[in-house]
Amino acid sequence: MRLRTRLTLGLGVLSLAVFAVVGTALTTYMHDYLERQLGDQLKLIQTVQAKDAAAHGTVERKPYYGWYTAVYDVSASGDTVTLRKPSDVPDDTRALAGLARAMTHSGTELTRTARIDGEGTYLLRGCEVEPGVVLVSAAPVKDVEQTVEQLITVQVVVFALALLALVVSGRRMLRRGLKPLSDMAHTAHGIASHDLTESAARLPLRADGRDGGLEVAELRTAFNTMLEHIDDSLAVRAAAESRLRRFVADASHELRTPLMSVRGYADLFQYAAANEPAERERHLARLRAEAARMGVLLDDLLLLARLDAAEVEAPLRPADTDLVELVQQAADAFRAGHPGHPLTVTAGTGPLVLRLDPQGIRQVLDNLLTNAAVHTPAGTPVSVAVSVAGAPESALVRVADTGPGVAAEDRERVFDRFYRVDKARSRDRGGSGLGLAVARSLVRAHGGDIELGGGPGQTVFTVRLPAPRPYGDTAAGSR
Repeated sequence: MRLRTRLTLGLGVLSLAVFAVVGTALTTYMHDYLERQLGDQLKLIQTVQAKDAAAHGTVERKPYYGWYTAVYDVSASGDTVTLRKPSDVPDDTRALAGLARAMTHSGTELTRTARIDGEGTYLLRGCEVEPGVVLVSAAPVKDVEQTVEQLITVQVVVFALALLALVVSGRRMLRRGLKPLSDMAHTAHGIASHDLTESAARLPLRADGRDGGLEVAELRTAFNTMLEHIDDSLAVRAAAESRLRRFVADASHELRTPLMSVRGYADLFQYAAANEPAERERHLARLRAEAARMGVLLDDLLLLARLDAAEVEAPLRPADTDLVELVQQAADAFRAGHPGHPLTVTAGTGPLVLRLDPQGIRQVLDNLLTNAAVHTPAGTPVSVAVSVAGAPESALVRVADTGPGVAAEDRERVFDRFYRVDKARSRDRGGSGLGLAVARSLVRAHGGDIELGGGPGQTVFTVRLPAPRPYGDTAAGSR
């Protein structure tokens, strides 16, 4: 059964139990009250009848219609009771005589209820008129029983109507109160029928409204929070799937180019190797170059995959390393490999010891410096600056050049994998488009971040690394 029906039935059963208890208590109280009233009335009448019996031997004053009065002479032992004549008694006097006989063994007045054949149920009361003489009066309880029966009838009718009204009104109130839950169930069914297999699937359905009380409001809030979380998860999944598809396409394209080159040179080598040794050596050199290029590309892809799965396999090997010395080593290697780009290094006078992976950070520096050399014309100055700033303190490495800069539309995607700012640049000169992606992943694996700054005519990459140790002397100097 539905919750609304169960609650309505529960309300009806509970109300019926309450009505039964209240009705029973009220009926019992009313019955006892009326019997006490009848007993008090008997006592008051017997006060007058006892005087009448003492004066005349019998009761000459007639009681109410249907009431009976008898005067008995009782022996001392109580074995013999004699009815005085005349007396207004019913045909069956056993109950009256029994009460008169019981009076000899009791020092107080007695009251009991007894059934008289042919008459019904009566309330009997006995009192001693004088020693050996007992007055017994009998009052019918028929009126009391009729009153109680009428009270029971009224209670049944009233309680039945009240129960019916309570169930009907309670069902309506429950329907209105539980409507927010029905709306949420409808929303849940809509979500269940929603196609979540699409990569861009969203959940536009929401269980809105303000009625239902505090508990329903809390449930609605939790429900909407869950839907928002599902929406966010779906959006993240869609973005991840889109990146994955783009990544697979780009990786396939990048690998396809050197593979085609290897295949072409292999074919040329097959036909030219026997006749032209010089041509053979040239083709072998190109084969080795393309194989090396594929090796670098696969190494970068493997490193990115390991960094993405850092919780499973950590590719970093941290050690206490002087960042200033590491920058100087990268600068020396850059000067040797790109003599056409003057390089300036600005750092503190003291060492900057950090807990990091020296090979990983060296790869970051090499990628940033190579990026500056590749994307700027010959003779463009390049600078590297090391400093400490921020709260908490962080080590900053800024690699800047005064080349053409990065267009605004490319700034959001320069760290994407296989993304090239200059689409027309050849792969021999422009690389695979993984350098900046690798650099950002390595920096983030160290708990830092990398940002692109600068404007037209300038490009600045800022690497921020946690600096748990004091930097020491930060006075600037040029090398």
